Amino acid sequence: TSSPGPSSTPATRPASASSTSWRTCSASPRAPAATSGSPAARYFPSKYRREIGRLNGELEGVVLESIRRSREIADEGRTTSTYGRGLLAMLLAEMEKKKEKGAGDDGKFSYDTRLVIDECKTFFFAGHETSALLLTWTLMLLATHPEWQDKARAEVSQVCGDDPPSADQLSKLTVLQMIIHETLRLYPPATLLPRMAFEDIRLGDLHLPRGLSVWIPVLAIHHDESIWGADAHEFHPERFAAGRRSSAGAGRFLPFAAGPRNCVGQAYALFEAKVVLAMLLANFRFTISDDYRHAPVNVLTLRPKYGVPVHLRPLRP
Repeated sequence: TSSPGPSSTPATRPASASSTSWRTCSASPRAPAATSGSPAARYFPSKYRREIGRLNGELEGVVLESIRRSREIADEGRTTSTYGRGLLAMLLAEMEKKKEKGAGDDGKFSYDTRLVIDECKTFFFAGHETSALLLTWTLMLLATHPEWQDKARAEVSQVCGDDPPSADQLSKLTVLQMIIHETLRLYPPATLLPRMAFEDIRLGDLHLPRGLSVWIPVLAIHHDESIWGADAHEFHPERFAAGRRSSAGAGRFLPFAAGPRNCVGQAYALFEAKVVLAMLLANFRFTISDDYRHAPVNVLTLRPKYGVPVHLRPLRP
């Protein structure tokens, strides 16, 4: 049985659009050099770029349909908030506030709609592959470290019994949380964080002029022996026993970035990972396949080049 990953048979149209778009965009490093090496590359017609355009149109159609449904909910008064709940609702409510205050004419309002669409596309991509990869790498590490798999399973059994985990129980799964954090340290989904200096900054003897692009090497920081010790490249979840902040310190553990521009979905991602892993641990024992080849590759995200085949054995007949 293969480890979790993007579904090839999505159950819904939004999932289909985002999954297909992600797979196509992820192939961008393999695009022909003649169309990818210059600023004018976007204007060269090609089968690849036509497919990107088609998928982008389909994905934007999905977002516009979600906006339409949210507005219907608001018009019908089916929720106490203006547009319902969730990130899309917050964006639409903020856009409506600007419109009511006369922040711009119809053209400005249209521009705000474009911003909402672009933000929703970011939510699709940022939350799709990254969550799947977190589960994939965690399963690989648990399958190759059975002692930690047993510890996590015992904790799930003690806290949750035979029932699916509740929100309150998830907060008590501290061993599982340590394992997830160590997985994110070793295999952060995003290996680089782009930032820009909005003013001149001086860091010691280093001068960063305004407008300079800065790339934060997350993977290098997470594997730095001067920060994590001589075993920085090894799987040791106990290093997070005192909690993420106490164990790592500020600016050293960055799977979701840091500061006011950190990942808006990090709490949901950790919640999702705990639920899935707790259910798997409660029902299966997993071991790594002899066919597994360890080859992490960085293509937008840090993924296993040859997948992660694992064997699942049911714990109950």
